[in-house]
Amino acid sequence: MKNMGNMMKQMQKMQKQMLKAQEELKEKTVEVTAGGGMVTVVASGDKRIVDIKISEDVVDPDDVEMLQDLILAATNEALKQVDELVEKDMGKFTKGMNIPGMF
Repeated sequence: MKNMGNMMKQMQKMQKQMLKAQEELKEKTVEVTAGGGMVTVVASGDKRIVDIKISEDVVDPDDVEMLQDLILAATNEALKQVDELVEKDMGKFTKGMNIPGMF
């Protein structure tokens, strides 16, 4: 039974560390550009888009599709980088365990 008690303490400690890491992720950001810096998207570690910057040079009323494509490309890349950041920061807790839906 003593081993069970120690294991429970370890699990509780790990849970606190995971919660702290999740909170710290909210403060981290990734910044991605598309179109040679014409569009910049900033995303937080909790997968929120926190800023989008669009250069005036890329705003062409006759070519809205290009602007849409640049925003989409930058946003998707930002979210991909956030996933990588989360995996890097939270992966140390799972140590290779594949737990669906956990992160």
